[in-house]
Amino acid sequence: MTRTKHHKQEIDATGQAPGRLATQIASLLMGKHKPTYELHIDKGDKVEVSNVDKMVFTGKKIEQKIYRHHSMHPGGLKEIPVKMVMKDMRDILSLAVMKMLPKNKLRAGRMNRLHFK
Repeated sequence: MTRTKHHKQEIDATGQAPGRLATQIASLLMGKHKPTYELHIDKGDKVEVSNVDKMVFTGKKIEQKIYRHHSMHPGGLKEIPVKMVMKDMRDILSLAVMKMLPKNKLRAGRMNRLHFK
C-alpha cells in the first residue's frame, strides 16, 4: 500500500465566519481541490489554522445559537449556548469541521490533520 504525501495548507481565520471557514477546511481535508480526488481514498492535505480567536460571528448567533445533543434517555437533551463554548474557539471550529466531513471511517484520520497555531 502506498502512502500519499499530504501537503500543508495554512489558513488565516481573522475576520471569517466559522461556518464558511469550516467548509473550506473540510474540502481541503478531503482533498476535493485535487484533480485525483476519489471518494473512498483519503488524499487530503494537512490544514493549519492561525488566529482562531479572531473569528467573527455574524448576526445574533452569539446570543441565539445553541449546541444540542441527546443521551437517548428520557429527558436527556443537553443544550449548551455558544457563549459557554466561546472560551475556546478551536472547539467551535473543530466541531463544525467534523460535522461537515462524511460520517465514515476516514473522518478520524482527517480530523487528526487539522492543527491550530
